[in-house]
Amino acid sequence: MEFLLYLLLGAGAGVMAGLFGVGGGMIIVPVLVYSFAAHGFDPHILTHMAVGTSLASIIFTSLNSILEHHRKGAVNWTVFVWMALGILVGAGLGALTAEAISGPMLQRIIGIFAICIAVQMAFDLRPKASGGLPDKPGLSAAGGVVGWASAIFGIGGGSLTVPFLVWRGQSMQQAVATSAACGLPIALMGAASFMLIGWRTPGLPEWSLGFVYLPALVGIAVASMPFARVGARLAHRLPQHILKRLFALLLLCVGLNFLL
Repeated sequence: MEFLLYLLLGAGAGVMAGLFGVGGGMIIVPVLVYSFAAHGFDPHILTHMAVGTSLASIIFTSLNSILEHHRKGAVNWTVFVWMALGILVGAGLGALTAEAISGPMLQRIIGIFAICIAVQMAFDLRPKASGGLPDKPGLSAAGGVVGWASAIFGIGGGSLTVPFLVWRGQSMQQAVATSAACGLPIALMGAASFMLIGWRTPGLPEWSLGFVYLPALVGIAVASMPFARVGARLAHRLPQHILKRLFALLLLCVGLNFLL
């Protein structure tokens, strides 16, 4: 029964990612928090486990997404390389930052972020293009900030990378594709860091690698990859503005629940 929940979660996260271009982490982390709490996981570590498991699952979904965007020639690989250098450092620091925050406080921080994303999606807030791309050190610095924040929230960074790249003059198509590529180093470094940081933490449940819970990871990974394609197809058939507002309402409820 528990594994079925993770399969359903992976399917839902995959569809959402395909529909909206927002990484499944925004759905995966809250649902895992509720699931882990219901299964009696230690409240001091269950939020960290939800974040670490979410990052590990993004490794699989991002690979699928990168291949699709690369086939269309939409990824700016030069931007990716220089941002990835900063992302790898930032994601490691983000995992250390998250580890230093108590579980309940980390939930509140994630709740505030979910509300911010809900407002952005509900009102379709996008930055206007302002100049060209920064130099290589500037791209690495931006990657560091994105990696740091993404590792704390357990996301692939699309909600941060896409607005930054659009603001710096990239087309929406290139921004989304390059952001998808940047999700892989975020997930790899973030997941590895959460595994190492949580390795000897007391109270870990069985089938855990540090702060990554393997049954949830397998279930989410198996279901999310094929269902991301389903979401991408539905995106061309369903009214996006209505769906985005409904998704924003869901994120708002999640964020308020985490805060209250």
